[in-house]
Amino acid sequence: MAALTELDRISIAVLVIYIPSLFIAIFLALRHGFGRNAGWLYLVLFSLARILGSAFQIATINDRTNISLIVGAVILQSIGISALVLVMLGLVGRVLEGLRNSQYSSPIVTPFHLRLVQLIVVVGLILGIAGGSSMSKAFSDPTKPFQLPTESKAGLALIIVGYGIIILVTLVTASHMGSVEPGEKRILLAIAVALPFVLVRIIFSGQATFGSNPDFRSFGGSAKYPDYYLGMAIIMEMVVVAIFEGVGLTLQKARARPAGQKDTESGVKRGTPDKKG
Repeated sequence: MAALTELDRISIAVLVIYIPSLFIAIFLALRHGFGRNAGWLYLVLFSLARILGSAFQIATINDRTNISLIVGAVILQSIGISALVLVMLGLVGRVLEGLRNSQYSSPIVTPFHLRLVQLIVVVGLILGIAGGSSMSKAFSDPTKPFQLPTESKAGLALIIVGYGIIILVTLVTASHMGSVEPGEKRILLAIAVALPFVLVRIIFSGQATFGSNPDFRSFGGSAKYPDYYLGMAIIMEMVVVAIFEGVGLTLQKARARPAGQKDTESGVKRGTPDKKG
């Protein structure tokens, strides 16, 4: 058996953390629902990506030249940030739904707007996968200069856009906190607390994608890469997941929109005639 590298040890630690995290995420998804605004489904997908990516990295211990395993590990590593952004979009969507169910109606940001942002991030995710797949040629011929695919750069750019919109949506939604149910307010607090950690993770990806510092490159990088990867990516992600799962375990099930709930600023109930006099 080949000697373990620092990346191998990190991958083993990731498996230890994310296997139980996956079960918690599945429990939260079953409890709160798999709807596109729930966010918990994306947390399940993120945990799966981390488990599979680490498994691919560990599998290279006995075959360091297996390009398929290397590319698979790199792709799953790169798409993690998009999954976290989708988690936050899903959770803030639940808060917005709470606003719609309250006496406050017609918020500036609607679930429709969030779905558009989700689409942007999903496109970024797809581009990231496509870019990672095209890197197999670079891995198979290390004598050629490494060039990050354009798809990877475009994908990360879209994810950064999605992150910026999350900040704006969080600020807008926070201005209407008085109309949100008390139990749901902790979701917005969790997002606000998680944003700086996600920012560090994005900075790491940005350096690896747009920068030239070898300390941030997994392929052709320096010996310092595992340290930066651990500190700016792995630990940041673990903190964010711990925040969201911790809050998720304390939440009650989201209430369905009541029949006849006010749906417009005019106060006319859906499906109920406007009575005058």
